[in-house]
Amino acid sequence: MSYFVYLLASECHGTLYVGVTNDLVRRVHEHRTDAVAGFTSRYGVHRLVWFEGAPSVEAAIQREKQLKNWKREWKIALIERENPQWQDLYDSIL
Repeated sequence: MSYFVYLLASECHGTLYVGVTNDLVRRVHEHRTDAVAGFTSRYGVHRLVWFEGAPSVEAAIQREKQLKNWKREWKIALIERENPQWQDLYDSIL
């Protein structure tokens, strides 16, 4: 089974959210539709701007914790290295 670490944004250089999941399509859909009340629904954080796979749940959680401890500028640089236009990547994972 694959696991994913992902970054969502409200807009280009907007509010960021770091998450981990074993079903990226389902989880991003839940964020996009505000299926669960919380941070992403409160702040309109619906755009998938970066993700990477991990071989195990432990590796995914470790990477998520690492990113959550990063400075905002480092997260922005990570996004812009692979997605300089901050495009919503959701359609590319369907």
